Amino acid sequence: MDTLLSMRVFCMVAEHKSFTVAASRLGLSPAMASKHVLHLESRVGARLLNRTSRHVSLTDTGHLYFGQIRPMLEGLDEVEAAVSNVTVTPRGMLKLSAPVWAANTLMARAFAEYHHLYPDVSFDVDLSGRIVNLVDEGFDLALRAMTSARLDPGLIARPLMDVPFYLVASPAYLERAGRPSTLGDLNGHSLLMYSGINFSGSLAVKGRDGEEAVRFRAVMRSENETMLHLAALEGMGLVFLPAWITQSDISKGELEHVMHDEIKFAITLHAVYPSRKYLSAKVRTFIDFLASRPDICHQG
Repeated sequence: MDTLLSMRVFCMVAEHKSFTVAASRLGLSPAMASKHVLHLESRVGARLLNRTSRHVSLTDTGHLYFGQIRPMLEGLDEVEAAVSNVTVTPRGMLKLSAPVWAANTLMARAFAEYHHLYPDVSFDVDLSGRIVNLVDEGFDLALRAMTSARLDPGLIARPLMDVPFYLVASPAYLERAGRPSTLGDLNGHSLLMYSGINFSGSLAVKGRDGEEAVRFRAVMRSENETMLHLAALEGMGLVFLPAWITQSDISKGELEHVMHDEIKFAITLHAVYPSRKYLSAKVRTFIDFLASRPDICHQG
């Protein structure tokens, strides 16, 4: 039995969690697809898939095997395409990780427009906010807000766009606590804080005239920006949020910029991916698409 085809069958089953779908995509019968996976399991000496009448899932060994052979197969496709001077059509599951605040209409529009261009690519998107292990967990790509060049060995980071952050609050909170006009006025204000920020009673805030230590009163800490956003809408305090997710609130008057012309900063969103000589077509085209469409993914 063709082991290379068996690997392709296994990857297709793993991506779609279905022997029927995988068999249809590859022009095989479900029975033959099952024989290919059994051949592969016999070859590696371990069960790769858990099967029930209604569900297919990867075993721990299957996760490890899938994470290793899928990039290899995609690289092989790229090599063959380069040798034969043809273009590989992006297809398959694109598994990516992104910050929580990437769950917004602008990013959803980017996914939709890319999918319209490449309908054979589907997405598996992790928005948990954690720093995933790309290789061990089988991720193709991570979108990360990075302020330094620190990367795990074997990873590449490509800058995509700057995402502006602003200090915002609800009108109800500002009417109750006062509208600051100077950095000094911020002292004592309630702050909804992202847990990743080092906070020991004061926070360095950069204004028009330089940086100043402001003693905020932290009333909530969370790694989930959605919760901070919702708490701000409820009038709990000030919060630093990306412009991506506050535009609608600002336009509707549900949030206000605080010292808009003075307090703002931007983080650079990077595409982070494992270093490979041949990058799969789906990863390469998606990165290029994001980098070329600031009208979708960036606002000032």
